[in-house]
Amino acid sequence: MARGFNKVILMGNLAKDPQIRYTASKQAVATFSVAVNRSWKGKNGELQESVDFIPVVVWGAQAENCERYLSKGRPVLVEGRIQVRNYDDKSGQRRWVTEVVANDITFLPSGGRRDDRPSSQGDYDGGYRNDGDQGQPRSFRDDFGGGDFPMDISEMGPTADEDEADIPF
Repeated sequence: MARGFNKVILMGNLAKDPQIRYTASKQAVATFSVAVNRSWKGKNGELQESVDFIPVVVWGAQAENCERYLSKGRPVLVEGRIQVRNYDDKSGQRRWVTEVVANDITFLPSGGRRDDRPSSQGDYDGGYRNDGDQGQPRSFRDDFGGGDFPMDISEMGPTADEDEADIPF
């Protein structure tokens, strides 16, 4: 059987504050929706706009950090995979859920608070990974070479072979 590939990258704003729960084994799980805007030109040439609300699930220490640092309106970058699951509701009806299970959340700079609530944590602009670093903070700039994003690849300097780019995959 061929190997599959399931990767999702979303960038948008939180549609609501993260909701956190704990499993019976005391593992944190946070859920929230990311509002992703899209636009296109309609048949008559007018600009059309729509918003998709994508449900996201985050586990472990990363879930607790999302609850602590994210709030409605904050921009976020989510990397993960699509998961489709089912369950039986209280009336015995089978329900299907499609959601993004995040393995990496990057808290993006907000350019200003979108609500009137004071922030007890300040405007934290780092992110957390769920790949073994035990929830250690990292800076958005650290991920992209310390400069502005998107980075100009000419800043990377010459490669070992000037005729061929050093592609990391």
